[in-house]
Amino acid sequence: MAINLTPSTLGRSLKEYVIMTLGMFCYAFGWVACIIPAGGMGGGATGLSMILNHFFPMISMGTFVFIINAILLLFGGFIVGWNFGIKTIFCITMLSIAMDAWTFILPENYIEIVEIYTQNIDSSDILLVIMGAVISGSGVAIGFSQGGSTGGTDIVAMIINKYRTMSYGKIVIMTDFFIIGCSIFISDDLASGVARVVYGYIMIAVYGYTVDLIQSGNQQSNQIFIISPQYEDIANAINIEAGRGATIIDGKGWYTQNNCKIIMVVCRKRDASMILKIARRIDGNAFITMGSVMGVYGKGFEALSKV
Repeated sequence: MAINLTPSTLGRSLKEYVIMTLGMFCYAFGWVACIIPAGGMGGGATGLSMILNHFFPMISMGTFVFIINAILLLFGGFIVGWNFGIKTIFCITMLSIAMDAWTFILPENYIEIVEIYTQNIDSSDILLVIMGAVISGSGVAIGFSQGGSTGGTDIVAMIINKYRTMSYGKIVIMTDFFIIGCSIFISDDLASGVARVVYGYIMIAVYGYTVDLIQSGNQQSNQIFIISPQYEDIANAINIEAGRGATIIDGKGWYTQNNCKIIMVVCRKRDASMILKIARRIDGNAFITMGSVMGVYGKGFEALSKV
């Protein structure tokens, strides 16, 4: 389905990419300014980059983030298809740039400045880790709201689901726990290693809660109903642009006694914003309802056999 390139469309797209850029810089700031100086740890491609950077300090974390995501994109492309979208590639690129940019922007004595302001607070390191998790989670949520993605575990989940149905949440948790656990090998001693691992688990808990809170509470999935005479265009755009399935249901408005078509979409919370924007763009008068779904079972979601 072709998209008309009008000034309003270009302006809207430019706004989305600017917001995604801000989100990636926010995410990178949480890591570079808070989590790393506090000796914290996290999961995903960023956490793995932190481990690799310890062994290969001549290569920056931003470069490692880009390399890891590029490799995952290549594997994912050959295994599950090249349907990641330009926004995912854009966010990965901006995140890599932002990680290195903050390293140069922040002064060398930045951590000393932070310690001055937190010297009267017990456990300043854990405070920094929590702050970093909140800032990073906010940045990722901002990227999700515009249809972007940081790659990493998203791509791993796609590859694993190609051969074995497993929920997205379980894959993320297992991957993050493994990466954070491996961080004990880059610590100076056992005590600091255990502290780093504990900080990492606290980080992903706060990070995940922050993303959920900003996106739409603690919902795991959304169920969206769209009523519009342009249902075919909307359904096609949802398939092509958002990469989500849609179901057309026959309906009848009892007040008007008119027959209508209802588009039903069940999606991850990070995809809901894009679907709403698609519907609004095609039919500004569409009638839309959206609700949280506590459990979704079937292809692309939780396997029914695991209930």
